[in-house]
Amino acid sequence: MSVTDVTMRIQQIQTQLTQLNRIGTPSNAAAFAQALSGTAPTTAATAFSSTPPAATGATGSTVGGDQVVEEAKKYLGVPYVWGGTDPAKGLDCSGLVQLVYKNLGHDLPRVSWQQAKAGCAVEGGLANAKPGDILAFGSPVNHVGIYVGDNKMIEAPRPGKNVQITEVYATPTAVRRILPDAPVAGAAGVNPVGGQVPASTPYSSLFNTAGARFGVDPALLAAVAKQESGYDPRAVSSAGAQGLMQLMPATAKGLGVSDSFDPTQAVNGAAKLLSDLLDRFDSTPLALAAYNAGPGAVLRHNGIPPYRETQNYVTSVMGMLRSAR
Repeated sequence: MSVTDVTMRIQQIQTQLTQLNRIGTPSNAAAFAQALSGTAPTTAATAFSSTPPAATGATGSTVGGDQVVEEAKKYLGVPYVWGGTDPAKGLDCSGLVQLVYKNLGHDLPRVSWQQAKAGCAVEGGLANAKPGDILAFGSPVNHVGIYVGDNKMIEAPRPGKNVQITEVYATPTAVRRILPDAPVAGAAGVNPVGGQVPASTPYSSLFNTAGARFGVDPALLAAVAKQESGYDPRAVSSAGAQGLMQLMPATAKGLGVSDSFDPTQAVNGAAKLLSDLLDRFDSTPLALAAYNAGPGAVLRHNGIPPYRETQNYVTSVMGMLRSAR
């Protein structure tokens, strides 16, 4: 076994231990097994409530890439320590990246090759990178840094060195964006598709209004409602999802929905959730997969999870969406 193989195996073990620590003490063996297996939720929008909220600053404003860079700069001069996650002792490259994003409200995987799959891929590589993006290097990935701008990055380089700002000295294997792009000023209420759900569709006025308010295609909202509940505002799933858009109680609470059986609240909540997911994944199929199985499952599988329910869900809703156009 080569040194590289040994290093990768150690990183895998560290990741498994970290995941076990995060699980804590489950209430029973079944919950523990489910946490380890990462099985898919049995209903739509189930896992959203278990994922970290969008990062916000002290005043509640959304965190941007410049804030990521400023947070990373706090650790300039910290010595490199392999496996380090405590800045008082030292940091390695992925420890630095994980710590910076954790401080801003985003939980990232521990090791570099997993961080190279987090968030969304930036098409066009370094040429389209923005401050705060993660730059990954090597194949398999063995190093990560945080892009500063102007072809520079912050990194914890190697033993004997300190956290530093340096030129991007090699072509990144991957560029990943953890934070959603900021919306264009004045565009929050713009429907990106511009279509209207016909009046013959149940709750069409709600879909059209929420679509315009949150920038989501009304036809997408209508298709999700049909798939989730068959347009039944009193529907309750075996897993406890409620209402027209089948929101789990914890998810609904996080979206500001006090009554999931109120069609207006349910549609607005689902529109807000889908808007967030579309911004995050920049893909309608991936946003739908996240609505059904949770964002964590999409990130973990780097795409639509291999769950039959989720794959059928995405196929069905996308089919309805194409028919509506």
